[in-house]
Amino acid sequence: MKEVFDLIKKDFLLEIRQKYALNAILLYVVSTVFVVQLSFGRIIDDTTWIALFWIILLFAAFNAVSKSFIQEHTARRLYYFMIAAPVTVIMSKIIYNSLLMVVLGFLSLGLYILFLGLPELNPVIFYPSFILGCIGLASALTMVSAIASSAGSNAALMAVLGFPVVIPLLLLVINAFKLALQIDPGIQRIAGSLGSLFLIDAVVVILAVVLFPYLWRK
Repeated sequence: MKEVFDLIKKDFLLEIRQKYALNAILLYVVSTVFVVQLSFGRIIDDTTWIALFWIILLFAAFNAVSKSFIQEHTARRLYYFMIAAPVTVIMSKIIYNSLLMVVLGFLSLGLYILFLGLPELNPVIFYPSFILGCIGLASALTMVSAIASSAGSNAALMAVLGFPVVIPLLLLVINAFKLALQIDPGIQRIAGSLGSLFLIDAVVVILAVVLFPYLWRK
């Protein structure tokens, strides 16, 4: 756990030092939300509100998480290989990117609500599904970033591999948001929806922990 914490601290310090990366993502979110507001105004149906929000957050996630391994130089990866276990490296990346995506997601949600308003959503399912969706996006794209990095740090490859991986997660989280539009969806449906999101997040993390050591050796 100390190694994981140290690597998370390293990524955090690098993020602070390279402020342009986070600023570029925030600029993308602000400009996209503003263009959506100019196009639709505040008169927008609930389903379109959900779809546009996750489209914006999906591309923000690609921009935020893609640099996880792609930005790491060969010499730095060799240094990590000598001082840390592969499971430690991938877990630190997943945890850091998950925290980054949750923070970025809430900032995006705040801007989105400011420009486009907020439909009546059940908070019992809305906020947990939102957090699980951000964690799932971060975890899946972290692993995809590792694969793209081992294949030559090709950002285009990450886009090609990333979309099929996140589609099942997006379907689940969008369905959870649609369920949150209902006044009383029922405890069983809420538990089933949140349970599905939690399970797919857990599967992604477990697969990353199992498969990453094979990528790390290359």
